[in-house]
Amino acid sequence: MAPTLHGKSPAIAPGSLVLVTGVNGYIASHVADQLIQAGYRVRGTARDTSKTAWVSELFDKRYGEGKFEPAIVGDMAEPGAFDEATQGVSGVVHVASVVTFDHDPNKVIPQVIAGAVNAIEAAAKTPSVKRFVYTSSSTAITAPRPNEKYDLKVEDWNTADVEAAWKPPPYEPTRNWAVYGASKTQAEQAIWKFAKEKKPDFVVNAVLPNANIGEILSEKQPASTGAWAKALYYGGLDKVKDIPPQWMVNVKDTARIHVSALIDADVENERILAYAYPFNWNDILASLRSLYPDKTFNEDIPNAPRDLSIVDNSRGAELLRAHGREGWTSLEESVKDNTIDLK
Repeated sequence: MAPTLHGKSPAIAPGSLVLVTGVNGYIASHVADQLIQAGYRVRGTARDTSKTAWVSELFDKRYGEGKFEPAIVGDMAEPGAFDEATQGVSGVVHVASVVTFDHDPNKVIPQVIAGAVNAIEAAAKTPSVKRFVYTSSSTAITAPRPNEKYDLKVEDWNTADVEAAWKPPPYEPTRNWAVYGASKTQAEQAIWKFAKEKKPDFVVNAVLPNANIGEILSEKQPASTGAWAKALYYGGLDKVKDIPPQWMVNVKDTARIHVSALIDADVENERILAYAYPFNWNDILASLRSLYPDKTFNEDIPNAPRDLSIVDNSRGAELLRAHGREGWTSLEESVKDNTIDLK
């Protein structure tokens, strides 16, 4: 049995079935992996069977058959989209989102909100569900603010991106980041609104990760932020240099915090920050040079900006320690996880 916070019995018994939506994604695949390691069975959704095939193959090979089962949800924004997939599960982790980075808010935000509401509504219709975890984002609190010193508070909301995303057209291409931030902000707000008004018979928690770096479980999966360090490994600074500095977190730590939010009885109605360390591209380049001293990498960016936000990430570290970790995984170790297979 997996260790739990304060040594209490887990809120969901090991061996129980847990639904993970968007399981072929970078974060969700790791959530599923950590759940199986902790003794749970996983049902994972994707839009079609081609997207779950590699997940089934990976987990069957790692853990044997019967630990993972695929489920198809073609359009998460359709009413009742998750009703069938939630049948018989004890917990739901809703990770699936729209990550097209389209600059038209109408093509992203309503779908993300609808998917989140459909997931929690399906959970509320399922008597066996004891826990619901929503994968939010650092962008639900604030967009990156380079070289600005400020206190980041877990109770804050990214109203600036919501306002920017919904400004009247024309929808300029540079609006894509605001649209993404608004989608995560408004979807998480919809989750908490449902929990407050409907009072479902289960605990709701949200995990808010910043930039995930670390192992990519399969070359067949969309790597998301997991592609950043790989780009720098191959000399692709131009591909990422315009992405602002922020905080990083090892994707496995993000997944472990999801598991904690799902099974730890003392974690209730929380927004949990998955923020390990602030970084910029020069920091990743330094890690790459340390890890691979015989390889030549891009030169540092002169006067590269920094994320100067002050973040209390102690709750996440506490949950990691409760589950056998020493705390947050370092940037260099995360970069190593991300690139070790590229040598």
